[in-house]
Amino acid sequence: MQDVNTKNNTFIITGSTRRPMLLDVTYAPGEKRPVIVYAHGFNGFKDWGNFDLIARRFADAGFAFLKFNFSHNGTSPDHPEDFVDLEAFGQNNYTKQLDDLGSVLDWISDGKNPLADALDADRIGLIGHSMGGGIAIIKTTEDKRIKALVTWAAIAQCKTPWGNWPSDRIANWKATRVDYYVNGRTHQHMPLNYQLYEDYQSNAERLNIPAAAQRIAVPWQLCHGTEDTTVSFDSAMALHAANPDAELVPVASDHVFGRRHPWTEDMLPEPMQEVLAKNTIFFSRSLS
Repeated sequence: MQDVNTKNNTFIITGSTRRPMLLDVTYAPGEKRPVIVYAHGFNGFKDWGNFDLIARRFADAGFAFLKFNFSHNGTSPDHPEDFVDLEAFGQNNYTKQLDDLGSVLDWISDGKNPLADALDADRIGLIGHSMGGGIAIIKTTEDKRIKALVTWAAIAQCKTPWGNWPSDRIANWKATRVDYYVNGRTHQHMPLNYQLYEDYQSNAERLNIPAAAQRIAVPWQLCHGTEDTTVSFDSAMALHAANPDAELVPVASDHVFGRRHPWTEDMLPEPMQEVLAKNTIFFSRSLS
């Protein structure tokens, strides 16, 4: 195992609507490393499930691993694992997340970046989980700096979390301008302002994930749990049908590949280890 640098690797950058975003980078000292960027999912954050274990796995494989909190995910730089800003959560939407991801890529590419000597901005890979997977697919078609893509349990439509709501609930959402999602872990009632739906309607062409999937020309590894009850494996099949050149990796596991939060063990669950083994081989080949 390499000596992974975990000192002075946390930064605050500016995201959508000038809100601060917290990010951290894990890497081994030495020559410039290809950068793997991780985009978390809906109702998630960069450190969910002891994500430092995953970051170290990539660092040990020769990458710099960057994870960040979307600007409107409800956390704050002082409370990166707690939903302390529900007002911001209610203002979250897909286009803001695309802007956030663009800001992260800009930070990596900035020659004045404090880690410029450690990060190879010409070799950037992207991982997106769930809703973050949909964001990653779209952004990969928009930004040529992304040279390889991995998705974990990615959504195939930008309709999280209202995709299965009945029409009367949608109508009430429009009338009241807010609905609520109950966080199963924290039991918080997370506000979903109607602007989320309006953002989707106003940007329907840009937010068409299957159409974006068809346009992806960089290497793509598509990982999805066959027992996923949150985002069905059918989503993986739909994305693979849109882009048969993508490498489909079925995993006998759930939406989070056996993890949970908090994760206090030193070893990741076997399904997650299986995914990481596939991912590191893929990125080593694609970003060589």
